[in-house]
Amino acid sequence: MNKIDSYILKKFLLTYVLIQALFVPIAIVVNLADNIDKLLAKQVPLNEILDHYYNFSIYFSSSLLPLFLFLAITWFTSKLSSNSEIIALYSSGVSVRRILQPYMLGSLIIAVFSLLTGMFVVPESTKKYNDFSYKYLKGNRKAVDNKNIFRKINENEYIFLTQFNQNNNVGTNFTLENFRGEKLNFKISSTSIRYITDIKKFRLNNYSKRTVTDSIDILQNRRTFDTIFSFDVSDLTPLNYVAESLNYDELINFIETEKSRGSTNIDRYLVVKYKKWSIPFSIFILTLIGFSVSAEKRRGGTGVNLAFGICVAMVYVFFDKIFGVLAQQSDLSPSIAVWLPNILFGILSVYLFYNAKK
Repeated sequence: MNKIDSYILKKFLLTYVLIQALFVPIAIVVNLADNIDKLLAKQVPLNEILDHYYNFSIYFSSSLLPLFLFLAITWFTSKLSSNSEIIALYSSGVSVRRILQPYMLGSLIIAVFSLLTGMFVVPESTKKYNDFSYKYLKGNRKAVDNKNIFRKINENEYIFLTQFNQNNNVGTNFTLENFRGEKLNFKISSTSIRYITDIKKFRLNNYSKRTVTDSIDILQNRRTFDTIFSFDVSDLTPLNYVAESLNYDELINFIETEKSRGSTNIDRYLVVKYKKWSIPFSIFILTLIGFSVSAEKRRGGTGVNLAFGICVAMVYVFFDKIFGVLAQQSDLSPSIAVWLPNILFGILSVYLFYNAKK
């Protein structure tokens, strides 16, 4: 690595850190101004607020990493171009590919950092950020889907509840069906189910059990019945953001468990899993696009390149969000939904870089 490579790499990384340091405090101030009344009304302790905004800064910077990266590349490269530094490199016989090398090295450093933090640091901050938001800031909005719950508990048993209240651990219209192969073995139903913490058992009211045999069906009815099931209370209503709050190893195990239970949210969890890989990969694509559109000296100067950079980055973030939602609410494959923005922008980056070389 020569002095020019070191100069470009140093400027690239410093500009990226500067963009983060500029926008994150602004986001914190805006968020605090929007929620200050709620925090004061609920008398939230200062240490919890400080911890919340520490986690918020990590959550915010990781969510908008493509935008910050693109702004950094566009700003830094435009400054080089406006100062005729890139033209000087061209004049000395340095090719576009050679100039791009320190950019890609910087992208590799950021990508590795993004990959590791996204797998093992960001999930914990995301969990704490969402826990605080639902506790103090989001009013009556719920962090769980607690209506029309259908779960596969194991290979042979399925449960259904009309709803489940986590505050008092009470569910209504509970049904458990046990199968032997494809044949119903027995069915348990009750008008309500409640988890009793003291005895660590479930209490069923208006309990009814129907056991199916080859000759007759055996019926059992009780007013109340205490029993143990092979599922926990937390299994009934997982948090909406549970996948985002797990590190990569925990996420893999969680997805396998949810698949075996027949969860309807598998696509949502898979989107989270694939994004942990796709976002670091997108850094190289956005670096190539940012360099290609900013390396040319334009009449409008840095402002034109910066405006174009913001537009491209926002379109990328928009595509990323839209395809993620489509994967959760349609038949679109989660892997395709997550990687499609990278494929489209990858094609765009090759086209822009080819024209930049010309």
